[in-house]
Amino acid sequence: MAITSANQLELLQTAEAVAREKMIDPGLVVEAMEESLSRAAKSRYGAEMDIRVHIDRKTGKATFTRVRTVVADDELENYQAEFTVEQAKQYMADPAVGDEFVEEVPPVEMGRIAAQSAKQVILQKVREAERDRQYEEFKDRAGTIINGVVKREEYGNVIVDVGSGEAILRRNEKIGRESYRPNDRIRCYIKDVRREPRGPQIFLSRTSPEFMAELFKMEVPEIYDGIIEIKAVARDPGSRAKIAVISYDGSIDPVGACVGMRGSRVQAVVNELQGEKIDIIPWSEDMPTFLVNALQPAEVSKVVLDEEAGKIEVVVPEEQLSLAIGRRGQNVRLASQLTGLDIDIMTEEEESARRQKEFELRTGLFMDTLDLDEFFAQLLVSEGFTNLEEVAYVEQDELLVIDGVDESTAEELQARARDYLEAQAKAALENARSLGVEDSLVEFDGLTPQMIEALAKDGVKTLEDFATCADWELAGGWTTVDGERVKDDGILEPFDMSLEEAQNLVMTARIQLGWVDPEELEDEEDETEIEGDATDTSQEAGA
Repeated sequence: MAITSANQLELLQTAEAVAREKMIDPGLVVEAMEESLSRAAKSRYGAEMDIRVHIDRKTGKATFTRVRTVVADDELENYQAEFTVEQAKQYMADPAVGDEFVEEVPPVEMGRIAAQSAKQVILQKVREAERDRQYEEFKDRAGTIINGVVKREEYGNVIVDVGSGEAILRRNEKIGRESYRPNDRIRCYIKDVRREPRGPQIFLSRTSPEFMAELFKMEVPEIYDGIIEIKAVARDPGSRAKIAVISYDGSIDPVGACVGMRGSRVQAVVNELQGEKIDIIPWSEDMPTFLVNALQPAEVSKVVLDEEAGKIEVVVPEEQLSLAIGRRGQNVRLASQLTGLDIDIMTEEEESARRQKEFELRTGLFMDTLDLDEFFAQLLVSEGFTNLEEVAYVEQDELLVIDGVDESTAEELQARARDYLEAQAKAALENARSLGVEDSLVEFDGLTPQMIEALAKDGVKTLEDFATCADWELAGGWTTVDGERVKDDGILEPFDMSLEEAQNLVMTARIQLGWVDPEELEDEEDETEIEGDATDTSQEAGA
């Protein structure tokens, strides 16, 4: 088939029909046609040649041209598509490197194979354009809710028609007891949109916490307007969920607004989630208060928060224990997800027994180390003394408030405590030296003999060894593994060393060894402060 003999307008009509069907730009289809004709021409004139085809967007006329580029003498490689400056002078006036010489060539006759190849090129380009259009359409819709129609189910995964493409609802993203048939309408959350070789992949979810948050945003105008904010969501999909909300308008109750008149708003969300029970909780900046709310409907007697460990202890009455834990631990698990803390629940009896045990241990410590009778040791514990250091170095007035303690008794108590601590320190230092600790570590300020002994037992025997330690190796910390917080024990953690103290000690050791220049360190700190100030200023300006 010769291009010249074909109806030239037919090319444009075909391009427009394909573009309309695939909902892509007609220009992209025309470009695909130009490329396919160019390939066909190269198979006729030679693959080495640079043959280009241009289709007039108004008339549909196809123009075939051969292009040759002027290159330097030492760069000439393709004699069919390139020539030197000297060679170009035969065709061009005053040629320069980089110039192109364009000449029209006769249209080619397209045989059956060439026509089939051209068709494949056009189809491939159209598919690529269609994929790009789908990706551009959906990439900005990630994080929103979409309505679709179920097309089919493959190995438990549901393929959903979302209008101009297909999306996938994986088996683990479905609410447990849900089942779908072809042509069922479905509402999902667009969790992710990825560009992949086989086309854009749109991943849906009905189990993610964000799906519930978006549903509430659709049902509660105050959330959409920003008057009420959803601070946290925790779900056990298909069974139960907890959602924490806060109102920025004192006249609006966030919980009441989310529940709606006679529960109409929350019921609409519950129906969409196949009857999932939802606890709506007022959010609070005070973490213990927030946790008490999160454990509803259980009543909490007492809360003890350990912020550094990210752990919280909750004391409940005996009859409230099963309610606080929930069926198969569901209530406490959701409360933990909502607050981001590990929650340890105990009854009032268990907490009382634990406190009694701690009381007995401290009483025994003072009886053994200070040679006191049980009654006197209990008096010290009752007044809040927990260790020998407090007794030895506290202001004497704090001992005099204890019944039966006068100045001479207070002096004797502190003398006994100091003697015992000094003996312990001497023994620890001797043991550390026997383990091979060098003077460089012993003489380093900030470490007690007991700390030096603990370091020696862990193989840290020189100042160089100490300077190579990480702060968490000394003070301990927490690591998240597979979604669970795991405790990392620190060498000096038994001595209540914080991460900040460990950082300062390690940095001081590095400066003493000459590994770090203190002036450079100060410059870095100044730069950090300047960056922080600039960020604050820009934020204020934006506000």
